[in-house]
Amino acid sequence: MANWLNGAIPMEPLSIPTNQQHSIARSVVLHLLPGALITAFYIGVAPMVRELGFPSLMALYLAIVVVLIPFELGLLFYRARKEAASLGRVVLYREPVPRGQLVGLVLVTFTWASLIAMVLFPPLDEFFTDTFFFWLPDWFFMAEDFARYSAAALLITWVVGLLANGIAGPVVEELYFRGYLLPRISWLGGWAPALNMVLFSLYHFFTPWATVGRIVALLPMVSATWWSRNIYLGIAVHVLWNIGGMLLLLAILLGSGGSGP
Repeated sequence: MANWLNGAIPMEPLSIPTNQQHSIARSVVLHLLPGALITAFYIGVAPMVRELGFPSLMALYLAIVVVLIPFELGLLFYRARKEAASLGRVVLYREPVPRGQLVGLVLVTFTWASLIAMVLFPPLDEFFTDTFFFWLPDWFFMAEDFARYSAAALLITWVVGLLANGIAGPVVEELYFRGYLLPRISWLGGWAPALNMVLFSLYHFFTPWATVGRIVALLPMVSATWWSRNIYLGIAVHVLWNIGGMLLLLAILLGSGGSGP
């Protein structure tokens, strides 16, 4: 992955001048705006997707393809063009890290995120859902009765999700959030990864009940990315974490059986 990205994004000086740093207000907007657009698309398209015989999850995966990737990747290319620079001047934190150290950081932060997801997510999700988000319609939680959908629809949904949510989405998010936004609030020092992670979690307006759990799970990964100045760490952990979630979803979908071919 690192070799491929380095070939696509040539290595260049990885520092941001003070006059190119983002203010808090600008950083908040750039962190949250794509999440608002994704959520608007999801809310608008989910009823139509369900009418076509697919679970609401498909609407979220389509939002990744139609909104998330074009917006976040498009903004990176726009900034490069506007600054008359290569993408390597826009996507930073690609400093070399010893392979053993990189693998160790990936394993530690991925293990932490996975343990938090297994231990804390269920009670936290239930608490926040029952206390603050009980008014949302059932389909918004994407935990539907999958048995009502055909096996073919569930399989198509999962494959689209694996490609969009498991691979493409997290790669683009890391390039945008950790390669572009995080270096531009480096003036905050050690608070930069904390602000980046809080805003990144809030950006998931479509799963607001998971905000706190997501911060606890992924803050070590973001901090390690900031400390090492290496986004490949974040990309690896994020992709592994999302693929793990997709494998759990596959088990749920297989257990539901579907309503037919």
